[in-house]
Order: sequence, then C-alpha cells, then structure tokens
Amino acid sequence: MSTVIEPTPEIHQGHGEDSAHVPGAHKSTSFYITVALALAVMTALETSTYWWNYGHFFMPVLLILMTVKFFTVVSLFMHLKYDNRLFALLFYMGLFLAVGVYIAALATFKLFSGH
Repeated sequence: MSTVIEPTPEIHQGHGEDSAHVPGAHKSTSFYITVALALAVMTALETSTYWWNYGHFFMPVLLILMTVKFFTVVSLFMHLKYDNRLFALLFYMGLFLAVGVYIAALATFKLFSGH
C-alpha cells in the first residue's frame, strides 16, 4: 500500500502564477540583475580606493562597503533572508568576528609601528 503526498505551496516554490505569494519564492531575474549591478558598483568603489585618497575614511569606507555586500549576497543570493534565522545568525556572527579580528590586527600594527 503506497501513500501519495500532494505538494503544498511551501514545497512548490518558484513555479506558477501565484509563486510570488509563497514564502521563499524567488524574485524575478531582473531583480537579481539589478542587485548584481549594484554589487558591481560597490566593488568598483572599493577598488577605487586604490587610486583616490579617502584620508582617514579609507578603512571605514572599505569596511562599510564590505559589510553591505556581505549582507546582500548572503541574504539574497544564498536565500538566508527566507531561511531559518539561526542560519543567518551564524553567518552574521562569523562576519562580526572576522571584522573584529581584522580591526584588532590593524590596531596592533598601528600601535606597534610607532606612528
């Protein structure tokens, strides 16, 4: 005796006319292209710091752009926005730990360089 399981809207994601109303359904292709273009612009801004002198704002600009790009990629392209909050928390804790270690290392170099 076999049991047939009918698909529910939660399982049937991203297909059909009403998929936009299903939690976790994918956005349109144009949305992802727009996000990719925004990420490309932010990457261009990051690489422009090599040629332009931001003065004391150099490191904060890079850290802010890096954090925004991280949240964008993790939330939208890795779909953590629609996933369990525990997974998102683990990614975000990793980001904050990495940024904290990076800032501590930079502060250590600045402290012991004599400048």
